Amino acid sequence: MGVVSGIVVYILLWWLVFFAMLPLGVKHDAVTPRGHDPGAPINPYMWQKVIATSLIAACLWGGVFWVIASDLIKFRT
Repeated sequence: MGVVSGIVVYILLWWLVFFAMLPLGVKHDAVTPRGHDPGAPINPYMWQKVIATSLIAACLWGGVFWVIASDLIKFRT
């Protein structure tokens, strides 16, 4: 896997994991102030989700890199 393709795979994995982590730990306020969205979370914990997403995506990327580097799945003949 080249550098550019490795970066692309990591970015794709990062976004996939990030969208999967967004709904975790979200709590909604029972009474919403006037003019606010009732579906907006009280505290979305975005930085914790970004850090966790980066770590999980790095682990997944390592697994993908290992599979490609060990020729378990051959992309070229």
